[in-house]
Amino acid sequence: MLAVLNPLMRLIEVPMKWMQDTLGLKNPAWLFLLPNLILFGLFAFLPVIINFVYSLTGSDGILLANRPYVGASNFDYLLDCGSYVDPNSCRDDFFWRAVHNTILFVILQVGLMVGFSLLTALILNRKIRARGFFRSVFFFPVLLSPVVVALIWKWILQREGVLNAWLEAIGLESFNWLLDPSWAFGWSVFLSIWAHMGFYTLILLAGLQAIPRDVYEAAMMDRASPWRVFRRITLPLLMPTMLVVLVLALIKGVQTFDEIFAFTGGGPGSATTFIIQYIYNTGFAGTPRLFGLASAASIMLAVVLVILTFLQLWANRKNVDG
Repeated sequence: MLAVLNPLMRLIEVPMKWMQDTLGLKNPAWLFLLPNLILFGLFAFLPVIINFVYSLTGSDGILLANRPYVGASNFDYLLDCGSYVDPNSCRDDFFWRAVHNTILFVILQVGLMVGFSLLTALILNRKIRARGFFRSVFFFPVLLSPVVVALIWKWILQREGVLNAWLEAIGLESFNWLLDPSWAFGWSVFLSIWAHMGFYTLILLAGLQAIPRDVYEAAMMDRASPWRVFRRITLPLLMPTMLVVLVLALIKGVQTFDEIFAFTGGGPGSATTFIIQYIYNTGFAGTPRLFGLASAASIMLAVVLVILTFLQLWANRKNVDG
């Protein structure tokens, strides 16, 4: 084997030595990174630049040559409101309904999910029977495709679904869960929590296990109550992990689209239409396809996500620095 490999390695050594002599000892690293940098720039940076350019153009043409420059008109159209609290006073009321739905969804979904994730992590961190099994059960929904999760719950909640069949079996009336705006929104929040809670539970569980055990032993020796231990020891030491979980959940909540789109399609009406679906409907599903308006909305969303990302970086730095 060595007799075959040695001549091959010598053939590779010749161009490598020439490259080092020509470019220096440090520059070849950039040469090896160049293919990845090209792909990353082509599929990451270039689309961002094109999206920004599209946000400054109008009409429904696809090619930039067929799209006239309109400046900040798309942003002005989206931000033209008598009162941002009342979508009906806005020029594009559908956009602001999506914004309001997204804000309410994020507040409810993130608040409830972080709370339930913390409670579940505390329980799974205790010495209970079949602890490994229950950890797997809570994490299992994370492994499922969002569309699969949506279709499962849609099958359960539809007019002739499992839940209504069970209600009729015990003598209660069935209900159109997904045709009532309030119930459809509530079930959308529940669906998202059910699908993603296991991921955040796992992160919080890792944070709990990183807390030194001798701190709890000292609290037991002082006869501290469980609530006092949680409030004075567990929660403060877990706070850096909680901040990271909170920011990650916020970013994920703002970007919600696929599972809710497959679950309710944004309905009934616009009750479960969120900002990502507005961008999709405006730029791809609607007629005419207003790429400039959709790009402007995505730029505004990107600003929010950048702010949330900086919050995550700040939380991570605080966690590392102590």
